[in-house]
Amino acid sequence: MTTQAVKPRNNKNGWLSDFVIVLAVVIIAGAGALVSGGETDPWYQALNKPPFNPPGYLFGIVWPVLYFLMAISAIIVRRQVSYVEYAPTTFGIFYLQLCFNGAWSFLFFFFHRPLWALIDLTGLWFIIIAMMFHFGKYSKFAAFLLLPYLGWVTFAAYLNGMIVWLN
Repeated sequence: MTTQAVKPRNNKNGWLSDFVIVLAVVIIAGAGALVSGGETDPWYQALNKPPFNPPGYLFGIVWPVLYFLMAISAIIVRRQVSYVEYAPTTFGIFYLQLCFNGAWSFLFFFFHRPLWALIDLTGLWFIIIAMMFHFGKYSKFAAFLLLPYLGWVTFAAYLNGMIVWLN
């Protein structure tokens, strides 16, 4: 049993909170996609890549799934607490990880700063752990949905770190 006080379930405007969550995730995903040239980016193409570097199309499959899981996870938690305001730290961490997530694309692809991007990614990894812990207070399933995100960010840290090392 959790130590959180039971919150009222009268949530007639909950759809607005859910919409804001989805909108924030879509904005970050879209901004990242705009600056991430990937296979068509000459700067990225010129980099020495590490072993196990996946083909570019795989990123276009994995990231939308991860963003979807991220949004669903946050919506599950929001529905457990009724209002975002009832869990300000939890949702503060959620929005903070979105900022770090979006910053990585700009640091790496737009500014061509792989080391800065790796530092950002390291922070993101710890923020995801914190988010999983906080989401888990309200829903173990919501925290579980974030495991693929944590796994992919761990793999991304390997790729990013190796690019720093090899270049």
